[in-house]
Amino acid sequence: MADWKPFPRAGHPAFDAERLKAHWPHLHRGDAEPWPDDPLVVQAWVLFHNGEFQRAAEAGLALGDAGLNVASKATCIYANHLEAREQLRQDLLLQAAARAEAAQRRLPDLHGPWYWQAYALGRYSQGISVAKALTQGLGTRIKQALETTIERCPQHADAHLALATFHAEVIDKVGSMVGGMTYGANAAAGLALYERAMALNPGSVVTLTEYANGLVMLKGPDALPEANSLLDRAASIEPLDAMERLYAASARVALES
Repeated sequence: MADWKPFPRAGHPAFDAERLKAHWPHLHRGDAEPWPDDPLVVQAWVLFHNGEFQRAAEAGLALGDAGLNVASKATCIYANHLEAREQLRQDLLLQAAARAEAAQRRLPDLHGPWYWQAYALGRYSQGISVAKALTQGLGTRIKQALETTIERCPQHADAHLALATFHAEVIDKVGSMVGGMTYGANAAAGLALYERAMALNPGSVVTLTEYANGLVMLKGPDALPEANSLLDRAASIEPLDAMERLYAASARVALES
């Protein structure tokens, strides 16, 4: 595995198992990840929340299916926010998607593999262009995986958020008519999914940031005041872990652009 770029403030403040357990309900409200029974899986999550993304991914992969979700999340969050080498970024996302898809066959009733396949393919699609990804059939795969995630775990706020973004991205890139007829994208459905994500995970820096981006794609420039208000809220939240720091930073960048 190639060396990954280090998180600039890894370990500040540092989590250990005890501190992580205390904050687990907040940190994992979005992905509905249960507290692990295996102490080794806990330690892999400690690495993730401290921003040690490569070590977290490697530790998760070494644990097999028990560590798949932490490996997937570490890989995807790193690739999406920190990896500047585009080919490596794409490779990491495709690897994460392939591992998650393979796990679906072994663990069909679990929601994690479905969500992380969709997330990885979604971020990959944004990198190569959503329009190109749609012609490759990735849109259908992403939509189906997210819908399956929600069927298995209705309280999965991040899946609602990602499915809302699917609707927004498709409409933004190919238009509401083609997007609706060909890919089942619908602005009203997208907005309803964003609202559901907000209800499930209110005040989340992730939800606020993604919702702000989606509003502009769905409603156009008229949505900028509302979107900026959401970004203001996201940027003002004191981040608890490395991932929240990354999203808060992206909210500040969006406000400045």
